Amino acid sequence: MLRSLCSAFLMYSRIPVPKVEWKEENRRYALGFFPLVGAVTGGLLILWRIVCNWLDIGQFLFAAAAVFLPVLVTGGIHLDGFCDVCDARASYADKAKRLEIMSDPHIGSFAVIKLCLYLILQTALFSQIEEIETTGVAACGYVLSRALSGLTAVTFKSAKSEGTLQSFVRPSHKKATCVMLGVFIALSAVTSAAIQPAQGLSAAAAAVLVLLWHRYSAYRDFGGITGDLCGWFLQMCEIAILAAAVLAERLCVL
Repeated sequence: MLRSLCSAFLMYSRIPVPKVEWKEENRRYALGFFPLVGAVTGGLLILWRIVCNWLDIGQFLFAAAAVFLPVLVTGGIHLDGFCDVCDARASYADKAKRLEIMSDPHIGSFAVIKLCLYLILQTALFSQIEEIETTGVAACGYVLSRALSGLTAVTFKSAKSEGTLQSFVRPSHKKATCVMLGVFIALSAVTSAAIQPAQGLSAAAAAVLVLLWHRYSAYRDFGGITGDLCGWFLQMCEIAILAAAVLAERLCVL
């Protein structure tokens, strides 16, 4: 279990952990620990909000650093998947060609455009968060998005028989992993709803809607999921949760 925990952090974060041998038995429960990377990111976000309140730091600087934090923790691995999927979908090619485009290490113009729009929107949404409670809901979103992403990895049909994702899915103890991820899903959803009921429930609903769209569009466009598609889903889930929390907060004020 500890080696699986280290494998998860070695793959999905830049957080220093003891190195473990790259073999299947050390990755048996790795996807089940994936949400803990989100817990670290969420904790840093809350800490940053506290520091900003204490030092009276402006909203724009808070928002810019809030966007930077996940990249600092993960190294941008999920944004890389987001860009690959954007390029593949923009090609309007057949499924085989789209999968080939996702495997290309080069970034296309459509990915650059959509990445810039994504980061601008994310910064704008974070600039609307002033309360520590709403920050807590957004922080729970980092756990929820990774738990749902991990769940799709082990339960959805795969578009490819090989790849980085399969190196984690194939050796995984699927029943135990699903239970672990289910616990993280429940904890993150309940915690965010307990912090702020309207914002928490809205965020959870947004995550479910993105999950449903992810399954439909992945099967339609690619014939299943890949590691890049899991990264795309994670990024879309996080921004949907953030948008839902901000919107619900504004509606509650009215």
